Amino acid sequence: MIADSLTRCERHYHGQPRLAAAFQFLRALPPDPPDGRHEIDGDRVFALVQSYTTAAASERKLEHHRKYLDLQFLLAGEEIIEHAPLEGLPVDKPYEEDRDYGLVKDPEVCSSLVLRSGNFGIFFPEDAHKPGCSVRKATAVRKVVVKVLL
Repeated sequence: MIADSLTRCERHYHGQPRLAAAFQFLRALPPDPPDGRHEIDGDRVFALVQSYTTAAASERKLEHHRKYLDLQFLLAGEEIIEHAPLEGLPVDKPYEEDRDYGLVKDPEVCSSLVLRSGNFGIFFPEDAHKPGCSVRKATAVRKVVVKVLL
């Protein structure tokens, strides 16, 4: 897992052209893009713009992916993304290859990343992550999740 601000993103994509394309897309994004899928490089790199309300961590599930990394960038609002190493976590919902998505049960303790506008987190296949958790109370969020094929 990597966490930083978009203003320092260059540190994180040297030698990774797909990740560089993802950050170039985020830097060129208008302030209020429409929700939905946005093409960057076909199925190799694409963005999902989302609007939702955060919820208590107890109402969310830890997810994981195998084919794509998640670059989660906050446009507006604030949220916590809980995360934990995937290895050894019991399966909650079996991995679906066609959706590149599975759920695992929470460990006793997760780490927490607080994202605010302009911040991002990168989650790799070994990182189970639970986005959309409230910091203090339920809050409206605008987020871009860029999926980068590994």
